[in-house]
Amino acid sequence: MVEFDLPASLQELLRPLTDLRPPMSAMPTLVGGGPPDAVAVACVEAIVGHHAITPALEAGLWLYVDELGRSHRVSQSIDDTTGSFWHGIMHRREGDFSNSHYWFRKVGDHPAMATIPGYEAHGFIDAVEAWSGAAAEDAEALVAMQRREWVTLFRFGAEAGG
Repeated sequence: MVEFDLPASLQELLRPLTDLRPPMSAMPTLVGGGPPDAVAVACVEAIVGHHAITPALEAGLWLYVDELGRSHRVSQSIDDTTGSFWHGIMHRREGDFSNSHYWFRKVGDHPAMATIPGYEAHGFIDAVEAWSGAAAEDAEALVAMQRREWVTLFRFGAEAGG
């Protein structure tokens, strides 16, 4: 089970989005995913203007609703390892694996990811690239890791204030 475990005020701010799209149903595909859901996009648009939503959290929220273009615009403007991490995730999700590796090389060892057992960013990129329609169980495990990665980085951004 993927849980947010965020400060109560931030959890409440995100409630319309998480009621619409709980963490266990967010980001259901590894690459692509088609056009984002208009209702989910509207939820994020209503949330991102709040003072508690830093650029790093905004980049993550756009990924959460599969709005890769907006996530890219925000993440590429963040000049730190967390921004580079969101940027790398975005490129992996769009299927640009070499560019994803580039951004993860810029990240190095991110402190948030040490809390995920068995997670290694470059290995995960390679696994997603190699997946290409493998058994459903394999996709489920990769999607579950993708969700843990997102929640962990989002929680880190919330706790770090960005």
